[in-house]
Amino acid sequence: MNPLLESNPHPVPNWHPGLESKYAELMRKLEGQAVCLDWPLQLPWIDAINQLKRQRGARIMAHSYQAPEIFHGVADVTGDSFALAQAAADCDADLIVLCGVHFMAETAKILAPGKTVLIPDLEAGCSLAASITAEDVRGLRAKHPGVPVVSYVNTSAAVKAESDACCTSANAVQVVAAMGTPQVIFLPDQYLGAYVASQTNVELLLWAGRCEVHEQFTVQQARHAREQFQAKLVAHPECSPAVLAEVDFVGSTSAMSQWLAREQPSRVALITECSMADNLRAQFPAIEFIKPCKLCPHMQRITLPKIYACLRDLRHQVSVPETIANPARRALQRMLAIGRGERG
Repeated sequence: MNPLLESNPHPVPNWHPGLESKYAELMRKLEGQAVCLDWPLQLPWIDAINQLKRQRGARIMAHSYQAPEIFHGVADVTGDSFALAQAAADCDADLIVLCGVHFMAETAKILAPGKTVLIPDLEAGCSLAASITAEDVRGLRAKHPGVPVVSYVNTSAAVKAESDACCTSANAVQVVAAMGTPQVIFLPDQYLGAYVASQTNVELLLWAGRCEVHEQFTVQQARHAREQFQAKLVAHPECSPAVLAEVDFVGSTSAMSQWLAREQPSRVALITECSMADNLRAQFPAIEFIKPCKLCPHMQRITLPKIYACLRDLRHQVSVPETIANPARRALQRMLAIGRGERG
């Protein structure tokens, strides 16, 4: 461990005027684009984390739903959950800090078994992943013998291990079709499953899981954004079918970004976790973002001080037993063999 850290095990970074010039580009990038950035509070942590990750030879990977100070300030890689896991496997670093929720860190560990994967807060969970267990999957198989199981990547490693293939929100239709069967057990997201069912002739047997963020959005909110602000509406397929029927585009996190780049609307409402809109503002400064905002409470558990402590102490290491990791890896690899398509 760095001697400075040993002598002062709980340092609190201090503000100094030089930080403003050192991070002037970051401040300009986010000026007027993201909300609630208190630079005298944030910059000392950003600077301390960036110094410590260089000392550790670490890579910080942040999901699109992370706060702007993390997404833009300290992350080396950003993107959707599966893209981060692939990046963990492909990068040259042996130490990964995954700024997201627990199933994402598990997936990174599965694809990069020889690397150390840390998560800043072990309690950063997911209502969707928590909605189903490996025992539930075994029960579904017993009830529907011979029907293949396709699991959304937003599941635990144990659930992935019980599955025939995994999918993302972007390639779910492709993966389901590739099973080559008239029926597929699709889990755990009921709304994503309903959307996939509308795009394929395969009969999907659905589980009653939902994302606690996306299920809160209502038709009234979508209509208000369109009527009051004349905004284009873009929604994630984890929203209800009624909400999806109101929007201009349905897509995964990365597909939303691609749509914005292609269409360049003057005003848009992203019907998804609202940190994503904060982060996209910097990429699309000409677009006005109207937010029917819902924050994921689990993503918000990841903070700059927790990232620093995680790196400082190498704590909250994520491990997946080989008996689970091996079959889970096969389910992920089958998805890749089918062809991932755009990232979701």
